[in-house]
Amino acid sequence: MASHLESLVRVHGAVPATIGVLHGVARVGFEPEELIELISSAGKPETKKLSRRDLGYICGLGIAGRKLNGGTTVAGTMFLAHLAGIKVFATGGLGGVHRGGENSMDISADLTELGRTPVAVISSGCKSFLDIPRTLEYLETQGVGVCTFADGRESKIDFPAFWTRDSGILSPLIIKDEKEAAAIIYAQSALQLSSGMLFANAIAAEDSIDKAEMDNIIVQAIHDAGRARASGSDITPFVLGSIRKLTEGRSLPANKALVEANVIRGTKVAVELARIEISREDRTDRHFTTNKPSKKPSFVSQPFINTSPEAVPSSVTSDSPANDCPNVIVAGSLAIDLSCDFTPWSDSTTTGTPQAHTSNPATITQSLGGVGQNLATAMHYLGCPVRLCSAIAHDVAGSTALEMLVKRGLQTCGITTVGQGTRTAQYVAVNDTEKELVLAMADMSILEHENIDFDTVWKSHLDSCKPKWLVVDANWNPVTLKKWITTGKSLGAKVAFEPVSAAKSTRIFAPPFGYEADLATIPNHLIDLAAPNEIELLSMYSGAKTAGLLDRQDWWQVINAMGMSSSGSRDKLVSITNSTLVDQGVPQQSIQLLPFIPCLLTKLGAQGVLLTQLLRPGDDRLTSPKSSRYILSRSHSGSEIVGGVYMRLFPSAEAVPGSQIVSVNGVGDTFLGILIAGLAKEDPKNLMHLIDIAQKGSVMSLKSKDAVSSEIAGLRSII
Repeated sequence: MASHLESLVRVHGAVPATIGVLHGVARVGFEPEELIELISSAGKPETKKLSRRDLGYICGLGIAGRKLNGGTTVAGTMFLAHLAGIKVFATGGLGGVHRGGENSMDISADLTELGRTPVAVISSGCKSFLDIPRTLEYLETQGVGVCTFADGRESKIDFPAFWTRDSGILSPLIIKDEKEAAAIIYAQSALQLSSGMLFANAIAAEDSIDKAEMDNIIVQAIHDAGRARASGSDITPFVLGSIRKLTEGRSLPANKALVEANVIRGTKVAVELARIEISREDRTDRHFTTNKPSKKPSFVSQPFINTSPEAVPSSVTSDSPANDCPNVIVAGSLAIDLSCDFTPWSDSTTTGTPQAHTSNPATITQSLGGVGQNLATAMHYLGCPVRLCSAIAHDVAGSTALEMLVKRGLQTCGITTVGQGTRTAQYVAVNDTEKELVLAMADMSILEHENIDFDTVWKSHLDSCKPKWLVVDANWNPVTLKKWITTGKSLGAKVAFEPVSAAKSTRIFAPPFGYEADLATIPNHLIDLAAPNEIELLSMYSGAKTAGLLDRQDWWQVINAMGMSSSGSRDKLVSITNSTLVDQGVPQQSIQLLPFIPCLLTKLGAQGVLLTQLLRPGDDRLTSPKSSRYILSRSHSGSEIVGGVYMRLFPSAEAVPGSQIVSVNGVGDTFLGILIAGLAKEDPKNLMHLIDIAQKGSVMSLKSKDAVSSEIAGLRSII
């Protein structure tokens, strides 16, 4: 549940922060393994329930050698969140005044904490078995503003009662949406009020339990608690357990639903608050006559949200809020690239190549790298809403990569931090004086780890955004690669595959892929488009052949439906491409992969790009005179799926002299990124037009020191 809630926060544009005490140390931030350890310790004697009063006790015992664990209450979480500069906190329900509290004085410390700690709490009101009128009265005495989200309701609106939408008690204040909540939090801070705010978020109607039924259950549960002589901090757990039994477990799914809803709402409030703070950062605000609050550390103004009782920030967000759900999700590598250019001393007699087994003078530059990052950056420059999903480690390289993404303006909510034993991906290139590669070292192992749970960390991004396109690079381990592709396809996304390298390109044709049920032919194909270079294409073809995929009956059915000439088609292939490519087998290999990948764009360097595409019946190109020379075959089988094969060699946009080539890194990624940015538009231009534009952008990157040239932004108006 904890990891799931964190994923919900990331998907909606903020950074989750889980708070608790582990081994006697108060933590605002856990490694995944530590979070599992804390949650697994729940219910054990060494794990305590911690309010504000208990924090000094448990941390002091930790110093003395007794290292206990603890989950924090609303009060304990608010206190620690405030120390960390976190302003928004989502939870299930608030503590309050217990029934009979006027005699027992049993009042939750959550209420007094709200009166003295400036943190906004989003909850489904307070627990239904509490004295709600006296709880609201106590909060008023403490100077705590209490607002309920209207959710489209008008007139009089009740303060919610946890499992039920209505309590029979009118809410003191009403707000429309997250934007209003964020503005109130901002004003509260600008006025330097030291109290917190309570924003009540009623459980959804479909998840709510009938009020009359719940009222009767609560009466019985409180009666049972009295008979059992439960008192103090034992009352709430006892009553909750009794309610679970009396509802026959129905309170649990309701509880889960309301917590998820509160986390999502809290995240949206945090993002809106970040927008307001950033927009007003350097403005003298006419709404307030008080002095402007002192400048906080930079992370305070970013959209952090605490999701106690399972809570934690392990990364830094963008200094501007994440965009709404994007058209494209890119799942791939994020790396730090180091380029070491040999620069011998002016009086040196050495050659232009660095010497082995010794230190060499060099100019070393650092940049963002990784295929996935390059693809996302290209789309971002063209104004395409895109989210990069990748992984970094808890190391200097990871922090650097995240900061560079922020400066570039890319979303970071899809970047997860992997625990111990991993390293952020890095690539080191050693070049000679002509900037030709002499030696390279790469560490891309982080995406190879199979201990990252796809369903917990990344699936929610696809579920929530339902992107038009999912672009996946082959750096993932085969199991995760399959999950990305199959999940994206099941949600209706078109899937583009970037093979990365000859060795990794075959992963889509090997276990856990490669079986008929997993890697079906059209129209049930998993991959809509792939962009290999000629070496990767050969590797993909060989991999499919070795796996026996080119002997399957469904493959033969598609091949036969293409209507290829039985007397051979070499002459036709040569006329469309050239004899060199045909002798190398490039067009033949791409044709044989079409049943699995109906659109292949083979990058051929200076020779351009070869488009090989399976056309559906009725495609305009089958009857267009302008396209006739590129129609390799037409289907005559009456197939409802296959209309023919379109093949076209697009020459390079420009013959670039060697003296103008700065770097070939990222050229192919620029091409695919521009292409997908165009295809993801609401009304995309035709593929042939986009290929020409993508090739122009590739030339810009070829002449740039950056893997993806920022100059491609100039192509935005024509894609």
